[in-house]
Amino acid sequence: MIQLPRIMIAAAHKSSGKTVVTTGLAGALKARGKKVSVFKKGPDYIDPMWLARAAGRPAYNLDFNTMSRDEIATLFARKASGSDIALIEANKGLYDGVAADGSDANAALAKHLGTPVVLVIDTSGMTRGIAPLLLGYQAFDPDVRIAGVILNRTGGARHEGKLRVAVEAYTDVAVLGAVGANALIGIPERHLGLTTPSDTSLTEAFVRKAGETVGANVDLDRLMRIAASAPAFEAPERAAPSPLYRGLRIGVAMDEAFGFYYPDDLEAFAAMGAELVPVDMIRDPHLPDLDGLFIGGGFPEVHAASLAANRSMRESVKAALEAGLPAYAECGGLMYLCKDLTWNGEAHAMVGFFGAATVMQERPQGRGHVRFTPSASSLWNAPVPEQKAHEFHYARLDNVDPLPFARNVTRGHGIDGEHDALVKANTQAGFIHLRNTTQTPWVESFLEFVYRKRREGRSAD
Repeated sequence: MIQLPRIMIAAAHKSSGKTVVTTGLAGALKARGKKVSVFKKGPDYIDPMWLARAAGRPAYNLDFNTMSRDEIATLFARKASGSDIALIEANKGLYDGVAADGSDANAALAKHLGTPVVLVIDTSGMTRGIAPLLLGYQAFDPDVRIAGVILNRTGGARHEGKLRVAVEAYTDVAVLGAVGANALIGIPERHLGLTTPSDTSLTEAFVRKAGETVGANVDLDRLMRIAASAPAFEAPERAAPSPLYRGLRIGVAMDEAFGFYYPDDLEAFAAMGAELVPVDMIRDPHLPDLDGLFIGGGFPEVHAASLAANRSMRESVKAALEAGLPAYAECGGLMYLCKDLTWNGEAHAMVGFFGAATVMQERPQGRGHVRFTPSASSLWNAPVPEQKAHEFHYARLDNVDPLPFARNVTRGHGIDGEHDALVKANTQAGFIHLRNTTQTPWVESFLEFVYRKRREGRSAD
């Protein structure tokens, strides 16, 4: 049995300020000298970036869709081990999820990990009504322990006072603090959600201000006591992978345009012996010497002009892939490998490895959980039973090359509503985001493919 101080920061609905408050809590506790581990109910790439900045360590996704319950417990226990407190940021509202029975909701995660919940309530336009809201949340599932509330976006001392009186008079939920409506500047949002830290020039100042403000307005000592009251739980142990691919150099696109990576996926590369080589597609003149290339998702549309301006890199990538360099690209990576990218009426040249044109749309073209089966054309996924992943893209592809697809989509959209992942030479590129799990061990499969191609002299099939 493991004893880990932990708290889930949840809310009644999305856009309540969870990420800002959780970022502030992580920063405030770190400033006190606490070792803070951070997690996000996934799938999510952006919120964890902010949590990681504040905590000074990677933030990990806990996702019922791609992970088994044992995997969630094991990952959480491993990454929270040794920390003074683990903060888990919920996704949307406490009881929200995809499954109608709530089996994949934030509340289910809190129960699975035996984690007390602190609600961040957007109190705009609310006074006495906060009491029935909290009572309803407590009564809806008595097995979920709602141990505290943080009043967010309060409208002044008088408003805060009315809220505190209502909570204390009608409920047994502890008011841990209140953050004024103008005390924090929220993280800006755009088409995929919150902006990323790399896109915000005032990131460090914001993280510092969030920590100072939350630290000054939330009872951190009481929060720590609640976290320490979490019961011990048991997590299955998982054997470490063998470093079978020592010596392989895998380039990973890491810059303002590309940054959607699960840290435990990247750690899996290293655990299996591969060396990860960061590549800046905006500034580096060309690819370094590599055995394989991984281009994840991100915001290439926002940085299209800068990507296009680096012509030598675009030509280097195209030449390497045409020569048979094994490569895997997801979403933004796929967009980068296409002929051009159009957003807000402006078109910019991309790599041109695929002849398709990427066009950004006003509405999501694919969003949410997906399921697929690898096709016979998949380069490194043998046909297996249905796999689970996710997608979130506003882009569509026009004039798609007559190439084979690596995936048959059974739920979701992918590239054309039925298929995903174009296959050309030794490159596989699609809109779907994979998570390296026991169900989808894509990192090992990709490394085995890279190793085999290096042994064969990197010839394309």
